[in-house]
Amino acid sequence: MKNFKEWGNKKEYIHNQPDQTIPYFREGEIWWSRLGVNIGFEQDGKNEEFLRPVLILKKFNQFIFWALPLSTKFKNNPYYVECCASDSIQRTAIISQLRLISSKRITTKITYVKQDSFLSIKKSVKVNL
Repeated sequence: MKNFKEWGNKKEYIHNQPDQTIPYFREGEIWWSRLGVNIGFEQDGKNEEFLRPVLILKKFNQFIFWALPLSTKFKNNPYYVECCASDSIQRTAIISQLRLISSKRITTKITYVKQDSFLSIKKSVKVNL
């Protein structure tokens, strides 16, 4: 059972955080992000903070960016692309879940994606647009 009410309270708290608390981030980095509770098959965050790792695909400014949710599960289809990071944890970028998110959602930097893997992911996004 999804807890939409708890997420609603957390979402209001996140929204009301001052802009000065937004961390500095770059394209190609992987961050914990409070993705929340979502509808249907949209990727949810987990635990009491509703967190999920995301890859910062495209930074538009200090406030918004395109994010790709990440998973440790691999599915053999064109929407799951291997994401090789500097910490050697096996992840996949879920291309079909590309979304614009506020930088207020990110909490902690995890690692960064290796350059060749990042270019492969960007190419897959372009092909699937």
